[in-house]
Amino acid sequence: MHERAAEFRERADEQFGLDVDVHEFPDGTKTAEDAAAAVGCDVAQIASAIALAAGDRLVVVVTSGANRVSMAKVAAERDLAESEVEMADATDIKATLGWSIGGVPPFCHDSDVPVYMDETLLDHETVWAAAGTPQAVFPIEPDTLREYAGAKPLDVAE
Repeated sequence: MHERAAEFRERADEQFGLDVDVHEFPDGTKTAEDAAAAVGCDVAQIASAIALAAGDRLVVVVTSGANRVSMAKVAAERDLAESEVEMADATDIKATLGWSIGGVPPFCHDSDVPVYMDETLLDHETVWAAAGTPQAVFPIEPDTLREYAGAKPLDVAE
């Protein structure tokens, strides 16, 4: 197991007592479509953690792979102008969350940041999220993901 995936697994166990079932795919799971094909699920079951710069704060939006995040909806939730919400810089993501783009899990971040969850993920029994690398994912029940991430369910789809 890749050291970053092993680190995520260890952190999830230490913080939540969660035994993460990490699945690794050498060809990668960089896109929601890649991840869905690799695990054999619907793309809507892929829980992609998207880091956004929202004003002076980094936020994470865990969205369904079938949806694109609406910057306007995130801005409205944060009481910001739409122009104040954009994709976060890779350096800021790594420094704030402790994970690199493509491998950001929905929880076990280095810093406490607001987390929003695409409410459509709650329609599934199981979703798949990144486990620390672009090649590693894990299955989780959406309510468990919401609880551990401290995520607020929200209509975030464009």
